[in-house]
Amino acid sequence: MACHKVVTFGEIMLRLSPPGYQRFIQATSFDAIYGGGEANVAVSLANYGLDSYFVTKVPAHEIGQCAINALRGLGVRTEYILRGGKRLGIYFCENGASQRPSKVIYDRAHSSISEVQPGEFDWPKIFEGASWFHFTGITPAISDSAAAVTLEAAKTAKSMGIKVSADLNYRKNLWSTEKANKVMTELMQYVDIAIGNEEDAEKVFGIKAVGSDVTRGELSQEGYCEVARELVRRFGFEKVAITLRESLSASDNNWSGMLYDGQDFYVSRKYRIHIVDRVGGGDAFAGALIYALLAGKDCRDAIEFAAAASCLKHSIIGDFNLVSLAEVQALAQGDASGRVQR
Repeated sequence: MACHKVVTFGEIMLRLSPPGYQRFIQATSFDAIYGGGEANVAVSLANYGLDSYFVTKVPAHEIGQCAINALRGLGVRTEYILRGGKRLGIYFCENGASQRPSKVIYDRAHSSISEVQPGEFDWPKIFEGASWFHFTGITPAISDSAAAVTLEAAKTAKSMGIKVSADLNYRKNLWSTEKANKVMTELMQYVDIAIGNEEDAEKVFGIKAVGSDVTRGELSQEGYCEVARELVRRFGFEKVAITLRESLSASDNNWSGMLYDGQDFYVSRKYRIHIVDRVGGGDAFAGALIYALLAGKDCRDAIEFAAAASCLKHSIIGDFNLVSLAEVQALAQGDASGRVQR
């Protein structure tokens, strides 16, 4: 396939986690890595061989440079990243196990990207030659100015004929459902492909899947078909993709995905996964779906590829899905044995 240029925009943060499955109150040290929704997608796309660009703003000091280096080392293009502001956002992540859920604590107020203003990025230059633009609902939730810049980017991409995807990604710690509905509704008019999980449509747009109870791990496939239909009716999306997580415990989930093209529904096989790290699972799904659609895969193959990629991510510590194209293709084509490769 052609080496498509894909642009993602958002926040990259420093992630601090207690070693292994320690709780915050047990930790005497923290493992430091970097990640964030759209950055995670950019890494996946670079892994699959695309010309992947991540756009953000980080402080002009060593910690900001560490975040950039983490991306560069994985093949992500960083030349449009701005330097400025006072700090890189931080989040603390405690890995859950069995019936104890994972926990995230944010320390991201006044981060460089949260204080970015419209006009700081030269979007026509950034999007020159691009095939795709991706953002998530996390970025406009960071601040009103970040929301304005996200809207500026989406408008520009749409005016240039670039495909636009958005992962709804509702985060209750960042904004209310009322604020999310108002801001995201305006953004959706520039979006072609909408991506969400089993809760996002309800939290952001009030579209609930009948017959599902996510706290009990009970999901109704038909209910989510109706959610996808309603999203297309309301916003005119070209496609809607939804990840379906049946949470049996913090350690074990059933995982699958569905894709609706406005006429037909395509549902992936279901994976029973034992979780090493679930953070970034949805981003791995989004990155793989973008790759699959750009590669010309049909809807059935695209959703199988996306579900397989995100299944594999749950086995990898950190935000980034460090898998190869061949590994995803092998799982998508049915090799789920986990046997040693030699």
